[in-house]
Parts: sequence; structure tokens; C-alpha cells
Amino acid sequence: MSTSTFKTNPVSLSTLLRSCESGKMQLPDFQRSWVWAEDRIQSLIASISLAFPVGALMTLASKPHETSAFAYRPVEGTPRGAGETVPEMLLLDGQQRLTSIYQACLRQQVVTTITPKNKQVKRWFYIDIAKAIDPNVDREDAIFSVPEDRRIKENFDKDIKLDLSTPALEHEHGMFPLNQVFDWDTWQDGFYDRWPERKAEFKQFKNGVLENFKSYQVPVIELSSSTTHAAVCLVFEKVNTGGKALDAFELLTAIYAAQGHKLRDDWLGKDGKTGMQHRLVTFGLSAGRKEGVLAKVASTDVLQSIALLHSKARRDEHIATGKAGDAPPVRATRQSLLDLPLSAYLEYRDRVEDGYQRAAKFLLSQRVYRVIDLPYQTQLVPLAAIFAELGDGAEHAGRLKRIARWFWCGIFGELYGGAVETRFAKDFVEVPIWLDGGLEPTTVKEGQFRADRLLTLRSRLSAAYKGIHALLMREGAMDFRSGQPYDTTIFFDEDVDIHHIFPKKWCEEAGLDVKQYDNVINKTPLGYRTNRTIGGAAPSKYLERIAEGRMSPKGAVIDPPIESASLDTYLGSHAIPVARLRADDFAGFMAERRAALLTLIADATGHPVSDVASPPDEGEELSDDLLRDNDLPTETE
Repeated sequence: MSTSTFKTNPVSLSTLLRSCESGKMQLPDFQRSWVWAEDRIQSLIASISLAFPVGALMTLASKPHETSAFAYRPVEGTPRGAGETVPEMLLLDGQQRLTSIYQACLRQQVVTTITPKNKQVKRWFYIDIAKAIDPNVDREDAIFSVPEDRRIKENFDKDIKLDLSTPALEHEHGMFPLNQVFDWDTWQDGFYDRWPERKAEFKQFKNGVLENFKSYQVPVIELSSSTTHAAVCLVFEKVNTGGKALDAFELLTAIYAAQGHKLRDDWLGKDGKTGMQHRLVTFGLSAGRKEGVLAKVASTDVLQSIALLHSKARRDEHIATGKAGDAPPVRATRQSLLDLPLSAYLEYRDRVEDGYQRAAKFLLSQRVYRVIDLPYQTQLVPLAAIFAELGDGAEHAGRLKRIARWFWCGIFGELYGGAVETRFAKDFVEVPIWLDGGLEPTTVKEGQFRADRLLTLRSRLSAAYKGIHALLMREGAMDFRSGQPYDTTIFFDEDVDIHHIFPKKWCEEAGLDVKQYDNVINKTPLGYRTNRTIGGAAPSKYLERIAEGRMSPKGAVIDPPIESASLDTYLGSHAIPVARLRADDFAGFMAERRAALLTLIADATGHPVSDVASPPDEGEELSDDLLRDNDLPTETE
């Protein structure tokens, strides 16, 4: 940003506060609400009373006679009429400070604030005159607050320690109300009438303290009205170091509101319960289930999918019409979200919502049932956009098969961790072309699994770890006890989760190192009751128990006996080497199951996976997932 786009001027504090009161200065709607604790307010007031600097403010000038580019709202606590005024400037940085000073020093009402322990209270603020003019007293010790009734009490509120409930009592105790610091004449007259002998004391206080408020100058950096939305948002986040960074949804909410559209209502619903977020979270949920696979779709995810469709449409139009110059890129970056026109959002929002619902159905077909089991939350963005682009055209069996291959390549290539906006755009452009017979997408080409990763996959935070278990269920894994495949009903009824095959207790008693047994090779999806039956016994023992079945004390059949061949079929559906398991041969089991899992991954990705473990190439960076696997505690049974 060049220096010509802003200027810096000192402005008197009283002028700034009265601009807030009149509505000439307001807040962009993306600013969060004012919330400062009383001790911070007192410290701020102490600094001003000493004429110490409290930092610069930053404002954005409004264009004369034009509606603001952002929705706006008045500074908290200002009169109702302030919000009916078109502001001359928007306060980008300094809201907490300026609102605190306004409420404590100019507004003639009690201040609703919080204690350091986050308890909401109502307070009036005062300066102890005697302490304020004593050079041996820290100024912050001279600033204090009192409850709404202006009485400080002790002994469980039975005794009044300090009563300032009338001006006469304020005069008597020499406690000056801070909401009079810009207009003290009336209070001063009352004080002189009651305590004429203390004129010199008050004069010293007035000259050394009160005049500092009246003459206080604040440096104000004013951005030009020509500053772009993106620049305003970027500058706001750079200076807003004390608060949580705003996401693009919050910023677009303010931009669209200025154009008369309530983006937040679309997402949350006017009642906070019926918007797109609710529809996505509850999509496909059966009775009793609390979370669907779309439970963590964020508003910015939806906006990114919309941005993909919008930017691709612009690019396609540029190419089709033969316009000069490079075609605009397909993007899903934060910048592209801030540039997203309201018209484009309205055009694509319903298609994208449908795209996310189609994506959820696809995930269920791949046996990803819960959001906790979703390998990559980020992969939903291009997946939903692809389904939104194709609509019913995506339902062709051949296309779905290719989409599934792309999905698994992204997972086992571990390609959707970290910064992935560039991959979003490439996949959204390349996958539909591939579905119609074009070249393989970059993600499919790069989605090759490294065999030695299996031994390091120990945490369910890893995408590949989750992917293997979804893949096992997709390929027909059956419950050890019942022989039922893990469809939606069985998965939730049996409370299926990831558990050890050679139990943790058995492995520890066998003296195995945790890295040998606590990895994905020795884990598989099992129902809760099946896992309870397994317990900590050797495989040969718990397989006997499962085969024998279980009877109630009254002779009723709980689990019927299972023929050996049937049980072997159930075990084999988990890519388990049955003979090795029955023989409690841990080493042989791990070697053969490793090979079987690699075959499953190769089939899903369409890439052969070498069974030869190899170290990373020199200089190769470990993926985020690999670092997490090595740093975090493993999942426990």
C-alpha cells in the first residue's frame, strides 16, 4: 500500500469521543463486540490522566454521499440515534480503547464490564483526588470503580465502607466521577461551595490531571476511501494483534450486509437453527445419531467451493469469448473469497449445498460414516465443488469409480494436509476433464503410498490411518462375531471403532515394543461387544471363545456358536492372515497383513505399492501427518 492511500493526524480525544456519540464514527460490522475488564479500563484511564501514549487509532474514510462498502454499527453504549447516521469514518483499530474511554468518561450511564475473573458487573469509575496529586502514589492506585449503587460495602454487605451515591458525598470524600472529566464545571462549583478551603487542592488536580484529558491528542491513521476491501481486511488483521483473526465469512458478512444481504442468516438461519449449517450437519442422520460426516463443514469451506465454481465460470467465459490476455485463474484462496461478488454467491450457494450433500452420500458409499473418521476435512471442498459442477452427471457408475480413485489417492498420497488451496483449484479443473476421458489429475498421479508408512501410522489423526479402516469396511470387512458387514446400521448399532487384533495386554506381556504392535497393521474396525469378547487374551484363546458362542445364566443364546470355516471367512474379510492369527504368530501375522494392506491400497489408488521399505530420500520433508504420528500418544483401547 503506497503512502498516498493514508494519512496520519493527531485528533483530540474529546473530538473522537463526540464523533462516536454522534455516529460520525462507527464500527465496521466485522468488528467483534466490546469486552474489556474493569482493571484494563482503569489502567487505560490512568495512562491518559498522565498524558502517556495509549497507541494510535486507525480509521477508514467513507466516500461522501455514498453507502459504506461495509455494514456498520455504532460504538457500544452510544445513543440510539448514532446508529441512524451515515458515518464519516469507520474505526478499524482501537475499538476496545475508545469504547472503554467513551463509556467511562463521557457516557452518563453505568458501565457494564467484567472482572478479571470474567464475571459481569456494573461499575462507575472515579479518581481519588488526594492520591492523584500525591507524587508518591502510583496513578493506577488513584483510579477505582464502585458498584451500580455507588456504595462499596464490606462484612457481607452489612457495612458501607464508602458511599458516593450523591454529589455531596463525592465532594465530601474527594472522589471525582470520571464521567465529568470533559465538563467539570458543575461538579467543581458544588465542591467549592461545600469545601471552599480546598480550592487549591482541586486546582492542582484540575491542572495536573483533568486538563490532560481535555488536551489529550490521539494519533489517527486514516485510510483513504479508495482503499480496497481486501486491503482494509488485511490491514485490520495486521493491527488487530490482540484479538482472534477474522475469517473470510465474517468479512463477507459485513460486505454483503452493506448491499442488503444477510449472509449470516443464510448460514445459521434467522433463528440460529435452520440455516445451511444445520441442514449440512443433520444431513442423512438417522434417529439417535448426533453427528453426520458433514458436522465440521465450516462457512469458509462452503465459500471456497463457491469460489471454485465462480472463478472457473469466469475462466471458461474468457476462453469461450476469445478475450485478449491470460484467462483468470481458478482459485479458492482467501483473496478470492473476499473478491466474491454477492451475485456469484447467490448464483452458486444452492448448487454447492447440493454438492456437499452428494459428497456426504459418496463418503457413506466409501464407508466413512462419522466426521471423526473423515481422513481429510479439507478434501471436502473440491469434492463438493466437483459434485456441484456435475450435478446428476456425477451419478454415472464409471464417473463415481474414478472419483473414488481420486479420493483414495488424495488420502494415501497424504496430499491434503497443510496449505491446499492450489490443489483445490487443480483438482476441481482436472478431475471433471478426467471423468470424461481426459488426462489423469495431478492428485491421482501423485497419490502413491509409501510402504514404510504403515509402521508409523499409529494415531487416528493421520489421514492414511483413517483411510485404511474405511477401505477395509468398503471392501467388506465383517464383524468377527456376527459375520455382518459394516453398513450404516451395523456400524452405529455395534459402536464400531478401531481396535487391536493382537490385544495390547498380550503384546505387553509378550515383551513387544509399543512401536511393533501399536500401529495400523495390528488394528481393524471392530464392534464394541466383539472387542469386549477379545479382551486381553491371546488370539487363539479369544477366537475359541467367539467360536463357542455365549449363553445367558438362564440358558438363553446370546451369541450362537460359529463354524470354524465361517469365522475364518469373517477374519479374512479384514485382510487378516488367519493361520498366523490362530497360531499366535505375531511376526508372521504382521508381515502377511502388511502385504495384504498394501494390496488393498494399491487397488484403491491404482498404483502398485512396493513391499520393500525404504527410507525417505535425502532432504525429504516428513508430512504433517507423519510428524503428528511420532509426536502424539497412541490411541488406547
